[in-house]
Amino acid sequence: MTVDVVIAGGGPTGLLLACELRLGGVDVVVLESLPAPTGRSKALGLSGRAAQTLDYRGLLERFGTGFVSAASYLRFAHLGGIPLDAERLMATTSFPPVVPARQAEVEAVLEARARELGAQIRRGHELTDLSQDEEVVSLEIQGPDGPYRVAARYVVGCDGARSLVRRRSGIDFPGTAATQLSRLGDVTLDEPGAVPLGMLRTATGGFATVPLGDGVHRVVTTEWGQDVDRDTPPTLDELRASARRVLGADVAMSQPRWLSRFTDAARQADRYRSGRVLLAGDAAHIQLPAGGPGMTTGLQDSANLGWKLAAQIHGWAPPGLLDTYHAERHPVGARMLSFTRAQGVLLMPGDRVSALRDLMGELLTNEETLRYTLDRLLGLDIRYDVGGSSAHPLVGGWSPDLALTTDSGGTRLATLMHAARPVLLDLTPDQRLREAAAGWKDRVELVAARSDEALDGILVRPDGYAAWAAASHDADVASLHGALATWFGPPVAGLQG
Repeated sequence: MTVDVVIAGGGPTGLLLACELRLGGVDVVVLESLPAPTGRSKALGLSGRAAQTLDYRGLLERFGTGFVSAASYLRFAHLGGIPLDAERLMATTSFPPVVPARQAEVEAVLEARARELGAQIRRGHELTDLSQDEEVVSLEIQGPDGPYRVAARYVVGCDGARSLVRRRSGIDFPGTAATQLSRLGDVTLDEPGAVPLGMLRTATGGFATVPLGDGVHRVVTTEWGQDVDRDTPPTLDELRASARRVLGADVAMSQPRWLSRFTDAARQADRYRSGRVLLAGDAAHIQLPAGGPGMTTGLQDSANLGWKLAAQIHGWAPPGLLDTYHAERHPVGARMLSFTRAQGVLLMPGDRVSALRDLMGELLTNEETLRYTLDRLLGLDIRYDVGGSSAHPLVGGWSPDLALTTDSGGTRLATLMHAARPVLLDLTPDQRLREAAAGWKDRVELVAARSDEALDGILVRPDGYAAWAAASHDADVASLHGALATWFGPPVAGLQG
């Protein structure tokens, strides 16, 4: 028996991809080497485009922590240690609400959803080798009961920075080596009032503290030019010694819940697809975790890939659709790496960097510059070149969560996206767009609705991005047909409205 898709790695990226594929009717197996979740989390919240992505799948309501205001969350936002005064924008700018959910909570929610949808999650099963031909990928796996083999039509590597899938597929991972080493600890501060909150930069490094609740604080130190055996587990004494070198004074800390290290190494796979093997998340890109870009980017990789891979497997994908995964997501990953590299430079010591920080600090007093920076930090500025002749400004960008009225009552665009299917919103009085798109109703949800927005309609891809839109009284059926055919294949003859 051949499995449709095997996903190597059961972190947020792999688990969301499993959900997306199951919503697309694809059989999927997730291989996760860890026998149980660790409960550990670098990322501390869902914000920006990551939160919007999960909202469009109806998953945010599953987090028991609720929402916090963007202003509350963004008070810790920074650009390479330079505070970002987001509160200045709150009166005039809308940011998505933030879910203060740690990565471990995100994994728990996504794993539960993937299991609900019928995905096989195999914990304690490690991929040890793979090879592919024109028909299948052959996998060798070490499970709790010994080794076994599986054949899959496609394999997606979500197996992290040291991805075996990437290495076995001959995909290069170029980039820049580490110049700084950071140590992280979720600890109890014995004298919390004596330790500054937020980020502090000294002549010898960086120091940051973030309250996590229940008396626990996250402490992060950063030093330059250090080398350490990354395979040796970090210790509390190591974190204490680093804090002493950076601050020039002891920081009393105890009861470590978690200790870790990370660097500013930045690497990206030179291609996200090699035949029947694809990459997503940290297997495709690693970077300094400034602002939590790893989980945000990985979740969007999954949302972009899932529906395209499902279409390929079901046989209705237009030519080249699966290749648009690399074409769209590789530039996004490259731009994210550039952003985090710049932040790594701003964190470095020295008079030259201090002068650059002073300049950047002045530029960030400008509201337009500040908004641009926050949009990049939160992933809100992403646009794809979706082609077509529509010049509407929504095309290629995130589709706004419109408030809608249908014959069944009030709803939101986000609610219509829960099934991970494309949606054509027909907002014309005579529903002419729905009639014009009848040939695609087997693949596209055709929804007649009313809205206060000045639109005739909008065609939304399953990942939430607009493939076509038209202003009021400006809908061109030919351009709509072009967008439908480009992304969802030719119409089916004989389908009626």
